[in-house]
Amino acid sequence: MGIVMKKMVLLATALAMVSGSALAADMSVKAVKAPPPPAFDPWDLAFGSAIMNDYIFRGVTQSNHKPSVAAYFEPRYNFTKDVQLYVGLSGESISFPNRAAAEIDIYGGIRPTFGMFAFDFGLWGYLYPGGQCFNAGVVPGTPGFSLACIANGNLPVNGNVAKKDASFFEAYAKVNVTLNDQWQVGANEYYSPNFLNLGAWGNYASLTAKWTAPSTTFGTSGIGMYVSGEVGRQWLGTSDAFYGVVSPLGNFAAGVPEPSYTTWNIGVGFTYKVFTLDLRYSDTSLSKASCNVFTSDYATRSFSPSFITPTNPGGFGSNWCGAAGVAKLSADLTAITNLK
Repeated sequence: MGIVMKKMVLLATALAMVSGSALAADMSVKAVKAPPPPAFDPWDLAFGSAIMNDYIFRGVTQSNHKPSVAAYFEPRYNFTKDVQLYVGLSGESISFPNRAAAEIDIYGGIRPTFGMFAFDFGLWGYLYPGGQCFNAGVVPGTPGFSLACIANGNLPVNGNVAKKDASFFEAYAKVNVTLNDQWQVGANEYYSPNFLNLGAWGNYASLTAKWTAPSTTFGTSGIGMYVSGEVGRQWLGTSDAFYGVVSPLGNFAAGVPEPSYTTWNIGVGFTYKVFTLDLRYSDTSLSKASCNVFTSDYATRSFSPSFITPTNPGGFGSNWCGAAGVAKLSADLTAITNLK
């Protein structure tokens, strides 16, 4: 009996030692600390390009209703996940009355986010290099005057005029509100003291809305879809004397009151990975006569007595501000998301 008891004690001791060792080993595994999270990288870079059948800006074609290409490059610095500083450079092909080579945009600002509210404040500069001056009657000492204006004369056939430089800048403030996974609404405000270098101030305000389809709409294909729209109002002041007109209908030698107008667009988009195909309808409230005053359309050959107004005595009308359909294919990437 004593021998049996000794054996049982030895067995119990051995089991305790094994259990203790296993428990110690298990504790040592659980005690290992999790690897530290990756360091926060505040820098990011967004870039992309697009091709479209028409470049429409606030309801007005910038490419004479011809195809246009665009590209952009935007370094970003994230102070936190909710505050981003950015600068950018972009370019678009255009067809302007002054024969400018392209549109080059330089911009920058800050994007703070507070819950469902995403704000954007900044400055945007629109540069149009390579332009020519057209105005045979320009008066020395007035804005835009040069001997080249007189030598070039007015634009062929329709007699419109254009400054060599149409560059300008705007200050802007925007907010986008994410209501839920599918709905977003927004508001935008832009102001320029000299819109398109017309000599007239410009103020643009708009409201936007976007509905994004559920991710399961197209099954597991990875295709997404959205419907979006915008309605905006472009207010404009009076131009400088370069664009002044004098006729039996009125004396606007000091400048013409540029026509303010309402613009709207609605469209549907399809996304796949970094690609977006956007199909959109755009229009404005501008008449053809008012459109000709605002744009100095170089391509119009459309004359009608009904187009004659005090500020458009030449009687030409432009279709640059009318209804248009735009198909745009774009690719947008960010370094953090797409290049790692």
